[in-house]
Amino acid sequence: MRTFVDTAQRSWQIAITLDAVRRVRDLLGVDLLGLTDGEPPLLTRLGTDIVLLCDVVFAIAKPQADAAGVTDQQFGESLGGDAIAEAAEAFWGELTDFFRRLRRQDQAEAITAMQTAMAAAVTMAETRMTRLNVAELVANAFGTPSGGSAASSASPTPDR
Repeated sequence: MRTFVDTAQRSWQIAITLDAVRRVRDLLGVDLLGLTDGEPPLLTRLGTDIVLLCDVVFAIAKPQADAAGVTDQQFGESLGGDAIAEAAEAFWGELTDFFRRLRRQDQAEAITAMQTAMAAAVTMAETRMTRLNVAELVANAFGTPSGGSAASSASPTPDR
């Protein structure tokens, strides 16, 4: 069982059990046992769709939320960047452990591979953004005015 803390300083336990898998399926129509099902596969959707991932985390934690009187909207309002990152880490760790205990190493390895690919994609995007020359992009998109400033080239020439 893993935990994370939301922005309201509430601690949430993430435990993936058969009951949690059923609850996610019943509430969201998402089958955590079918990670490679669908197009794109569920594993990819969960790795790229933050809202879906947070909905799944809420469904897993729903008994705790019900006991604390926390609605899904209140739960979502308490998930800022750090809390989402912690919730995702707790979810993926628990899901990996669930499949390992189920003796489905293939599924655990698929999760690890997806996480590695996502981390690589983020690193690549960050590298590209740091190399981005905004002034050059703007100049290429709009061109550079010839013969002076844009204001002077826009003024009418008197008739002679």
